[in-house]
Amino acid sequence: MGCCSARCMLILLCCLQLITALERQVFDFLGYQWAPIMINFFHIIMVILGLFGAIQYRSRYVIMYLLWTLLWVGWNVFVSCLYLDLGGLSKDSDILSLGVSSHRSWWKDNGPGCESEGLPSAEWHNQQNPELTTVLSCWLEYQYIEILHCIVQLLVSLLGFVYACYVVCTFSDEEDSYYK
Repeated sequence: MGCCSARCMLILLCCLQLITALERQVFDFLGYQWAPIMINFFHIIMVILGLFGAIQYRSRYVIMYLLWTLLWVGWNVFVSCLYLDLGGLSKDSDILSLGVSSHRSWWKDNGPGCESEGLPSAEWHNQQNPELTTVLSCWLEYQYIEILHCIVQLLVSLLGFVYACYVVCTFSDEEDSYYK
């Protein structure tokens, strides 16, 4: 087995997926977006199973990773469509927070280059829903940052899917020769 085999590439891609999923999980926690938090949690578990399957030559775990990758790609396409307001979806809806809270993406107020204004005045607590900060301008709008997260996840997942398909075929041949 060489250093750049499909199995090694799948292990590398699973590690990269874990890093990017953990990063995404942190920012979803900061924004109180509960649906992505749950889906990211399942994604982390499935990637760990896929990583375990690739390391231990377990084709069933890699097949579970393959099936989850299809769902993960669908989720990332859905989130991208949501932030682009495509197909009747709206980034201003409470879909990602599951209607539990009115929180949005953390990047909306804290994106790169965002300038925010402090508390407006002493009168802010008399308002019904006081807004503590007002974002004046950002270098990159928050929905594009979220879409970039989705694109990174899609690219790594599709590469992982291709290598996992090849690994499953290779493992099946090795398992067949092992049991004979």
